Amino acid sequence: MSQTPPRPLDPEAKPDDRLDQSLRPQRLADLIGQDQVKENLAILIAAARQRKEALDHVLFYGPPGLGKTTLAHVVANEMGVNIKVTSGPAIERAGDLAAILTNLRAGDVLFIDEVHRLGRAVEEVLYPAMEDFALDIVIGKGPSARSIRLKLPRFTIVGATTRLALVTAPLRARFGAVYRLGYYDLKAMQSIVRRAASMLNVTADEDGVAEIARRARGTPRVALRLLRRVRDYAQVRGDGTICQDIACEALDLLQVDPLGLDDVDRRVLKTIIEKYNGGPVGLNTIAASISEEADTIMDVVEPYLLQLGFLDRTPQGRVATRLAYEHLGIAYNEESQPRLI
Repeated sequence: MSQTPPRPLDPEAKPDDRLDQSLRPQRLADLIGQDQVKENLAILIAAARQRKEALDHVLFYGPPGLGKTTLAHVVANEMGVNIKVTSGPAIERAGDLAAILTNLRAGDVLFIDEVHRLGRAVEEVLYPAMEDFALDIVIGKGPSARSIRLKLPRFTIVGATTRLALVTAPLRARFGAVYRLGYYDLKAMQSIVRRAASMLNVTADEDGVAEIARRARGTPRVALRLLRRVRDYAQVRGDGTICQDIACEALDLLQVDPLGLDDVDRRVLKTIIEKYNGGPVGLNTIAASISEEADTIMDVVEPYLLQLGFLDRTPQGRVATRLAYEHLGIAYNEESQPRLI
C-alpha cells in the first residue's frame, strides 16, 4: 500500500475547525501520551503495511476530548489512505450506510464517531460489511423481493465511543482491536500545551504552561480551549506573554479552579451535598436540579469527578465523598452520611 503525505486542511472548513485540525498530530510519532495505545497501534499498522492489507477494524473508547478522532486520522495517515468521517446519529437509514460503503476504495478508513448510537437496522447492514466485505441489498417488496450481495473492497472501520457498554456485543466483537484512552498525566499535558503554544505563535513560559496543563483535567481538548482563552486574556490584559499570573487570572475569570473543575462540576457536587445531604441521589434528579442533560453529566462531568475521587457511583445513586467536601470548603459530618451496603 503506497505511502501518501498527510492530507491538507479543508479550505472550506470554518476558521476554528481549521485551527483544531492544524493543532492535531498527523503521525504516531507526533502523538503525546497514550503510550500503550501508540505502541499497539504502531505494531498493528506496521504488520498491515508489510502484508499490504487493509488495517483491521479498530474501536477507541474513553471520555470525550482524549483524541479518538485524532487517532482515526493518524491511522489513515500512517496507512497512506483516505478517511471518510461520519457519526452514528448521522446514519439514519440502512441506505445511508450503503451509499457510504459503496463509495469507499480499497484500504480506506471509515471513521464512525459515537458508534454506539447506530440504529439496529443500520447495524444489521454493517455486520456483513465488516466481516465479509459484502453488502446485502433487498430489491423489491413482498413475494417478488430478492436479495443480492455486492462485494466491497477491503476497508477499515474506526469506531469511537464514550459509552462502550452501549455498543452491542455483536458489533463490538467485529472490531479486531479495541483500545481504551485514559486521562493524560501532567507531564503529557504540559507537552501538549507547549506544542500548541508554539504552533499558535504564543509566547508562554514554563509556569504559564504548567498552570494551564494543571487545570485542563487531563484532557487535550480542554487544554487547547483554555490555551486559546488565556492567549486572548494575555493579549488584551497583558503584553501577550502567558506567565503563571496571567494564566491564573484568566482561568479564574473562566471559573476554572486549580483542579480543573468548572462551574458545572461544582454545581453537580454542591447539588448532591447541599440539596441531598451528600447523596445517594439519582442521575436524572441531579440533571433536573441544575437544568443540564443527564448524558452531559454522565459523559463529561462524572468521569473526571470519579477520577479525582470526588464522587462515588452506588446502586442507590451518586454520593459525594469527603474529598469533594474538603475541596469545596464544606464541613463533612461523617455521622450524617448514609450507610451504603
